[in-house]
Amino acid sequence: MATIGTFTKSGDGFTGSVKTLTLNVKAAIRAAEKSNDKAPDFRIFAGTVEFGAAWKKTSKEDREYVSVKLDDPSFATPIYASLVEAEDGQSYSLIWSRRSGD
Repeated sequence: MATIGTFTKSGDGFTGSVKTLTLNVKAAIRAAEKSNDKAPDFRIFAGTVEFGAAWKKTSKEDREYVSVKLDDPSFATPIYASLVEAEDGQSYSLIWSRRSGD
């Protein structure tokens, strides 16, 4: 697992940054209008460029988190991560871990 971003709650979404070896952007996770049950709860933007989507989830331990999918033509494959409340209770960490089989 690796922390690839830090965010704070902002209205009905989050603001912060995403940093990897190839990506270093300020990002906004904004609430999205859902057209159906499988549609994302949030869209993710770097400036005006959309580069991801996210869905509200609940863990087996009954903790809420946001499942994130980031994608860009420069990525070999999409990045999957979880946005979870940090231990300080004031911020959120974007945690990436390689999926089995990747």
